[in-house]
Amino acid sequence: MKIVQITDLHVADEGVGTNGVDVRQNFQAVLKTTRSLAPDLIVLTGDLCYDVGEERTYRWIRSHLDFLKIPYTAIGGNHDSSSMLAKAFHIDHLLVGNELFYRRELEGWNVLFLETSVGELSEKQLLWLEIELSKIGRDAVIFMHHPPIISGVPFMDNKHALRNMAEVQAVLFNFPHHLSIFCGHYHVEKVVCQRNLTVHITPSVFFQIDWHAEGFKVDHHRIGLREINLRNDGVVESTVIYQQGHKK
Repeated sequence: MKIVQITDLHVADEGVGTNGVDVRQNFQAVLKTTRSLAPDLIVLTGDLCYDVGEERTYRWIRSHLDFLKIPYTAIGGNHDSSSMLAKAFHIDHLLVGNELFYRRELEGWNVLFLETSVGELSEKQLLWLEIELSKIGRDAVIFMHHPPIISGVPFMDNKHALRNMAEVQAVLFNFPHHLSIFCGHYHVEKVVCQRNLTVHITPSVFFQIDWHAEGFKVDHHRIGLREINLRNDGVVESTVIYQQGHKK
């Protein structure tokens, strides 16, 4: 099962200032690479919109995904409206109130998609997560926007981390098998391991943050996507592919 993860697009309306970055061309360039990889599924892990959720932006993104004729799905980030995203992507049947979280089985792999657009997991979602994990008797995969562990990126860890991280960890650490977690939000490429979790942070389609800096600092403007292979023998492969970003 080959998956391409794309995250932190920050697509803006035409004419909106995006710090000199052509975010729309960046997204189209990443989709061109995605098409060449011929994945079975594309997963967008949040911050599809530049600042706040916009229905026309979701429709624009969806139109380009539809052109590829590759199955895709999405979850919201802190710059999204998950309910608006779900309706635009025709997955509003998966909404639980205004939250978009769900489970899918992909070629024998149990894959959970979590909702963190408000910066935390709700009590209702935490209970759902605990119940769903209790049904799984082998390693599993999670897609979410926020990393569920401190990740060594001072600016993001100190100012924009998952708010109820301890409660989320209590559920995840209680799972008796391994969890491969794929997220974004931090605008870096990192792999962080803690107990039964391997957290893969995927770089943005906008710009990357200097993960050594205490304050906000752009590291570079290369853009990335992640190729994930969920193998039949239980092995998870993951590789980040970079390409040059585009300026206005």
